[in-house]
Amino acid sequence: MGTRYELVEGELAPMALGTGKHGAIAEVLNDQFKAAIKTAGVPWTAKDIKDMRIGVRSPRGGRWDTCRIPDVVVLPLAQWQAMGDREAVIDLSEPPPLLVVEGVSESTRSADYRAKYSEYSVLGIPEYWIIDPLEATLTICQLNAGRYDEAVFIGDTVIQPATFPELKLTVAEVFAV
Repeated sequence: MGTRYELVEGELAPMALGTGKHGAIAEVLNDQFKAAIKTAGVPWTAKDIKDMRIGVRSPRGGRWDTCRIPDVVVLPLAQWQAMGDREAVIDLSEPPPLLVVEGVSESTRSADYRAKYSEYSVLGIPEYWIIDPLEATLTICQLNAGRYDEAVFIGDTVIQPATFPELKLTVAEVFAV
């Protein structure tokens, strides 16, 4: 299996292949999001690593030549359909995704908690989830006046996302895969 890459400041940066648990967590969340979308009847879609990788073009260090590939992306269905005949990248001229999820690993810890955090806030992504199996935490970052407000969830705490307020899921359930 070949190495996957993200574009960071115009350079290809190798991405660590996630563990099986990493992929399973992304799949569980993606399935939960799809069910919540169907229940709410909103014209959105959720995509994860098994569906289709979606890139998010992003600023970094004053440059605009970075493209991140989140583990899960929630976006309007019309925006997804517009990618049918082109590269699956949300460009800077397009509305940002509604929600992105990044799973933390030893090699991505700094990028997930720092670099992507600031990049996603500059892009105006309303909700950013950081899934950290190393600490058994789920952090939901909700955009408020251009900055993220963070809520850290652990154990049997029920997650309270703004994007999916009807979602009833605990951190323990997320990590039980």
